[in-house]
Amino acid sequence: MVKDWFDFEEPARRPWAGGTLRWLTLLLTLVAACGSDDGTSAPAYPRDAELRLNHMQVLGSHNSYHIQAREPLFSWIKRFNLELATSLEYTHPPLDEQLEERSIRQFELDVFADPHGGLYANRSGLYFVRQDTASHIPQLDQPGFKVLHVQDLDFESTCWTFVECLQTIKTWSDTHPGHMPIMILVEAKDEYIFIRDSAVPIPIGAAELDALDAEIRSVFPPRQIITPDEVRRGKPTLEEAVRSEGWPTLGESRGRVLFALDNEGGVRDAYLAGHPALAGRILFTSARPGNADAGFIKLNDPIGDFDLIQQVVADGFIVRTRSDADTVQARTGDTHMRDAALASGAQWVSTDYPVANRAFGTGYSVQIPGGMPARCNPINAPPSCTPLDIENPDHL
Repeated sequence: MVKDWFDFEEPARRPWAGGTLRWLTLLLTLVAACGSDDGTSAPAYPRDAELRLNHMQVLGSHNSYHIQAREPLFSWIKRFNLELATSLEYTHPPLDEQLEERSIRQFELDVFADPHGGLYANRSGLYFVRQDTASHIPQLDQPGFKVLHVQDLDFESTCWTFVECLQTIKTWSDTHPGHMPIMILVEAKDEYIFIRDSAVPIPIGAAELDALDAEIRSVFPPRQIITPDEVRRGKPTLEEAVRSEGWPTLGESRGRVLFALDNEGGVRDAYLAGHPALAGRILFTSARPGNADAGFIKLNDPIGDFDLIQQVVADGFIVRTRSDADTVQARTGDTHMRDAALASGAQWVSTDYPVANRAFGTGYSVQIPGGMPARCNPINAPPSCTPLDIENPDHL
């Protein structure tokens, strides 16, 4: 193509051709300086080989799928249990809208096993307000994990199945390949509630946890998931790898997701059984230092655990904490928990209120100071780090 326009072998036919090489050199210099769309532009994130996944702090949403119960069911719940209803008074927009418009980079999804389908297609709580209890939602009849908060009572969701939720995140991720890693916290639930004809959840055990990994793999290809095996880098334990090798760089993490298990106790033990140090697993488990699977730690009390969070972040671990809970802070306007969460250095600060609830009248909301969607971690990021080194809205 260059020869067609600049025929260096026949300068006599084009009197201006003697300056062609100089003109072409100038053009290429300008392209390099300004960037282009053909993959030859200067890197958007020149510090990607230095900054690591744990050097950031971002905003997450709590129960990210949740929609407040419809009326008149919500009013019935208030009469039945005012404290419970008060804790459920929040609504989140769809997951892709949270990513795009609210700069959320960490989600929380509650899942109930439903291997045959239909277990949660009937909402018995609607019986008490004389409404049709059948959902008439085809997705709820399909086999696979369902996403909801409390069966039969607090069941409204922006995405009905785990796979549907993940597909929404993946679609956004695929169209914004420059994004920082997105963390998805999963709580596997099997609690029974004592109301008339309530669905009886399937207990979460080894088979259900294997199915959970399988559903994640059905949506995200291996190259898009940051796994414990990748972080461990062949070390005997995840903790040893985190302390000695550190987390993947941002360059290695862009456009990707990682998963963490919210559950502790018996569910965590079942997830680890046969998978020492999470070998072959998808989700990181919440574990304190001293455990082979230690890397991610869930510490939801940023006031009581403030010093601990700062210490483990400084030691290289990644932490999720909360800035508010059960609508209390949003109703009172109390910012102590929020401010402690942000100052603690926890990488993911989860809230129900990235936008204030006007009905509460307090103006309470949570934003990453100087960042959105991210800032450099106040505990462990290199001093010269800037928020645009982590994610630049112009380079998604």
